[in-house]
Amino acid sequence: MRSVTLYTTAGCPFCTSAKTLLTRRNIAFQEINLARDPDGRAELTERTGMYTFPQILIDGQSIGGFQELLAADRAGRLGELLLTV
Repeated sequence: MRSVTLYTTAGCPFCTSAKTLLTRRNIAFQEINLARDPDGRAELTERTGMYTFPQILIDGQSIGGFQELLAADRAGRLGELLLTV
């Protein structure tokens, strides 16, 4: 299975929802909270082009935020995104 990294910030309801969805699907993830890391936020924005949270990366590739994660899950594509090629 590919690695999932979830970039979050404090007090973010979409971050909480993303963590809940991943946990309910038994998908392991690494959470990186950037609430107090302005340099980390800047690097992430430069890397993904997004400045909102959460940001979800699978094997280093951005899939977007919670809405994209939820859409992939509902469409049955989340499992495909996680399979090792």
